[in-house]
Amino acid sequence: MGRSRRTIPEELLLLALDPTTGTTAQPQSLDLGLAGAQLVELALAGRIAPDGDRIAVVMARPTGDPTLDSALELLRRRGSPVRAVHWIGGPRLGLRQTYLTHLERCGMVHAVAGQMCGVLPTTRYQATETAISREIRARLDNAIRTGVPPDPRTAALAALAHAVGLGKHLYPGNEGRSSRSRLRDLIRHDPMGGLVAHAVMDVQNGVAAQPRRPQAAGAGAVRQPAARATAEPAGAPGQSRHGHGRMARVGAR
Repeated sequence: MGRSRRTIPEELLLLALDPTTGTTAQPQSLDLGLAGAQLVELALAGRIAPDGDRIAVVMARPTGDPTLDSALELLRRRGSPVRAVHWIGGPRLGLRQTYLTHLERCGMVHAVAGQMCGVLPTTRYQATETAISREIRARLDNAIRTGVPPDPRTAALAALAHAVGLGKHLYPGNEGRSSRSRLRDLIRHDPMGGLVAHAVMDVQNGVAAQPRRPQAAGAGAVRQPAARATAEPAGAPGQSRHGHGRMARVGAR
């Protein structure tokens, strides 16, 4: 995979960055979304494919992206298709920080050191290539405004943005209500993006134990993201839910 194209995890993170505060919106659910965005990117690269509500590796050849290739290798080692909710709900220390560091290295964001309560050191990240962020946002705005089915990358990005709760960040207040609704509806335009987005919402809602019956693309109700994430907070060690054992850490600090 060439590095001239931004990946969906990178674009999702740029969407979530607040240009004023340098913080990320919906941080806990964003971590789940980044894990899901990796699955979508790997699917678009032809490395994995949906198998019902599971993910199967169909080509183990590396993509050339180290972070994606780490995820691909972990999926390959499982030896059999893994349920999307179990993959997304597993611990993945430092995944958000890995992508922030990558964006900083590429010159798209810069780190701003600070302190919390005058004592604890903090780091905020602010976009430097604002034109890139505007272009990503314009793609979503155009899909929402025209109603024309977007390309698979934009559809998947919209699905993940809805799943992690970025709608209220991108389109706030009562005036943004119709845009948030149309953002949610874009989830129907990409089967893989829809599968992953529903898995992200399932993990947040704590319903990862029950297998989902596969739905045809565009069928069925579109769930709303949970108000609070109930999955294990980012950065906390632990096990994948429901006894599927520890998962290797992706993008460790």
